[in-house]
Amino acid sequence: MSKKQKTLLTREGLEELKKEYQELAEIKQPQAVKRMAEARDMGDLTESSEYTAARQDLALIERRMTELEEILRRAEVIKSSQKNKERVGIGSRVTVKKNDQKIIFAIVGDWEADPAKNKVSFSSPLGKALLNKKKGDKVKVQAPAGKITYQILEIN
Repeated sequence: MSKKQKTLLTREGLEELKKEYQELAEIKQPQAVKRMAEARDMGDLTESSEYTAARQDLALIERRMTELEEILRRAEVIKSSQKNKERVGIGSRVTVKKNDQKIIFAIVGDWEADPAKNKVSFSSPLGKALLNKKKGDKVKVQAPAGKITYQILEIN
C-alpha cells in the first residue's frame, strides 16, 4: 500500500473503527498493562506463563492500535451513492435474489467488509460485479462452488 493511498470507508465504518480504537486505548490497553504488571510482581519472569501471555496480549493490542491509527490517518469517507438509487455504488444496500432466496448486501470499503454481516467490499468479486448495476440486472460471480447468479431487486 503506497503512502498516499487512501483507505475508503463509509461514514458508519469510520465511526466503528474510531470506536474500536477508543476501546483499545481507554480500556483494553490499560487492562493489559495492569495484568502484565501484576504478573511481573509474581516473581520469576523466565517461567511465568501469565507474564508471557500478558505481554503477548499487550503486543496484539498495540499492533491493532497502530494498524487502526494508520487506517484512520488515511481514511477517506466515501461519498455515499445512496442518493443515486438507480445504480449500485459504495454505500448502497442492495437486495438481490439468489435462486429463490432474497439477500441484502451493503457495499462497503475494504476495512469494514464483514461477510457474516453481508457487508461486501466494493473490491471483492461480488462487490465489483454489483457496482454500477441497476435494478433488474443480473450478475454472475465466480465462487468456489461455481458461478452464482444474482438478480438485483432493489437499491437503497
